[in-house]
Amino acid sequence: MPDAIEFASAVLMHFSLSLADGTLVDSSQDGEPLSFALGDGTLDAGLEALLLGLHAGDRAQFNLAPGQAFGDPDPGNVHPMPRGEFPPEMALAEGAVVEFTTPGGEAVAGTVLAIGDDSITMDFSHPLAGRQLSFQVEIIAVTAPKPPG
Repeated sequence: MPDAIEFASAVLMHFSLSLADGTLVDSSQDGEPLSFALGDGTLDAGLEALLLGLHAGDRAQFNLAPGQAFGDPDPGNVHPMPRGEFPPEMALAEGAVVEFTTPGGEAVAGTVLAIGDDSITMDFSHPLAGRQLSFQVEIIAVTAPKPPG
């Protein structure tokens, strides 16, 4: 029997990730398949767990409850920011996702929760945290992890 996906397996697959209303979030269907080692951080741990035990040739659809992937929103990640931190020409709307660059050069996404005259309330939880999602996969190839040493 072909190798089943396990931790550290090399996996080649097509996928699509959608919101509950059908809005497509990400997909490899019209491009190159995704290649990664299970556990390397390419996918959220909640999505990776769904792949365990699948084989090359398998197709599956998973409907994820809020928080099952990407976690739940963290109230500690909600921060007011001075309006002056945003370019004046930037069109802001509640629910919009804005990308910031940290002083260390890392890109961080934040979701606009509220817009005031002097401040913008941002949530820096993952933009998909707490969302109901649909995850579809087509496993193309699985290679067993190499033994250590």
